Amino acid sequence: MYELCPETDQDTPEIEALMDLCFGPGRTALSSYRLRDGVPMVAPLCLCLRDGSDAVVAAIRFWPVRVDDRPVLLLGPVAVHPTVQGEGLGGLLMRESLSRAAAIGWQRVMLVGDAPYYARFGFAKLDGVVMPPPTNPERVLGLELIPGAWVDVRGAVVRETSPQVHAALAEIDGSAPPPACTEVHPLKEPAHDRTRPA
Repeated sequence: MYELCPETDQDTPEIEALMDLCFGPGRTALSSYRLRDGVPMVAPLCLCLRDGSDAVVAAIRFWPVRVDDRPVLLLGPVAVHPTVQGEGLGGLLMRESLSRAAAIGWQRVMLVGDAPYYARFGFAKLDGVVMPPPTNPERVLGLELIPGAWVDVRGAVVRETSPQVHAALAEIDGSAPPPACTEVHPLKEPAHDRTRPA
C-alpha cells in the first residue's frame, strides 16, 4: 500500500534526491531541463507516492511548453526508487496524472522516452515536433487528451514564457487547497519495462 499525494514545497528536497538517485546529478544538463528553467511546474499534476515509512518512493512532474504557439504539457521526469521498480508505481503515476490533466483542460502531452514502453499509455512518435538538441527525434512522443489535439501541430518545442499561462498556473495552484493524500494499490508491471522520461 502507498499514499498518493500532491507534491508540496516540503517534498521538493526529497523528490530532488530521488531524481538524482534515478538519473544522476548531471540530469539537469539534459535538453529538456532547458525548457523547464525558470518556469513553474504544473503543480496540480505533480504527484508523489509515499511508502509505509512515509518516504517518497516515486514522483512525476509536468511543465508547460509551447509547440507552434500552442500549449503543451511536457511530462517528466518520472522517477521510481530502485527498490520498488517493477511494482507498477510509474504506471500508476502516469495514469493518475494524465487523467487529472484531461480533467483540468489540457489537450496534448509530450515526453522524451522509449516508444515501446510509453505506447501502453497511448503515446506515439511525434513527427515534426523538435526538441532542443541533442534529443533523438525517435524518442519525442506525444499523447492527445482530446482527439485531434496534435493534428498539424509542428515546430520547435519552446519554453513557456506567456504571462497569461504563468498567471493561470498560479491561479490553479492557489484556487484550492491541494487534495488530500489517498491510499493506492498499484498493479505490478513487467520487471523489464522500467524506462522513464527525463
